[in-house]
Amino acid sequence: MQSAIRLIPLDSARRQHAHDFHQLVIGVEGSAECEIEGLGGVIAPLTGCIVPAGHLHYYAGLDQNRQLILDLPENAPPLSGPHHGLRHLFDAPRFFTLDTALTHYLDFLLQELETSPSQGKEACSWQDELMTATLLSRLLARQGSNRRIPPARLDIDALDHYIHDRLSHPLGVADLARHVCLSEAHFSTCFREQTGISPYQYILHRRLQKVSEYLTNTTLPLYEIAEHTGFTHQSALSHAFRRVYGHPPSKLRRKRGEENAAP
Repeated sequence: MQSAIRLIPLDSARRQHAHDFHQLVIGVEGSAECEIEGLGGVIAPLTGCIVPAGHLHYYAGLDQNRQLILDLPENAPPLSGPHHGLRHLFDAPRFFTLDTALTHYLDFLLQELETSPSQGKEACSWQDELMTATLLSRLLARQGSNRRIPPARLDIDALDHYIHDRLSHPLGVADLARHVCLSEAHFSTCFREQTGISPYQYILHRRLQKVSEYLTNTTLPLYEIAEHTGFTHQSALSHAFRRVYGHPPSKLRRKRGEENAAP
């Protein structure tokens, strides 16, 4: 499957989604906000972020902006065959700043894209794929080492108790990483390898499990349930519940009422 490359502005409305391909975003003009499962930052010119596949992320453009966005499926040419090792760039989300050499390469890349036969199309030409592989290679080299840090073995049961005891408070990936004395990036990689999901998704799942218990076993109003389960407000709870379960919280409560009323 081919990569896709775009040079576009990000909308000023706050958006959120996750996708099954990796993504690289580099600021060209203006700025944008981005949060990747609790890891937040601002993308300004010559800075960027790495969004691994499956990671929920929020983004919003700030005024006029333009971003270079690369969408990279696992089997895209820049991540497969002889370039297979470049997948390690997407082991964990991170923000980065381009150094002088990469700034020059970005200028070259943008100029080449303007004259590329695929300019104006999302799919990359084979020349674009080669330039993308070079960019990924140089970014990976600047992360310190091309060798992966051996994954630590996490005590998931102990982490689950830690999360359960703090569900009513703000709790992010950084808190869990500090609790086990690992960097946020290394912790996220280890957690995903052991559980198959990201720490952010796990925390959200535990919060929504508790929400379901409150809806089924109590008559607490939704805004109080949001307070008890760590959501910032009622609408945030409703949005997350609907996105994960496909229906609003009120449907679960109505079902419980109908079951109790049945003879």
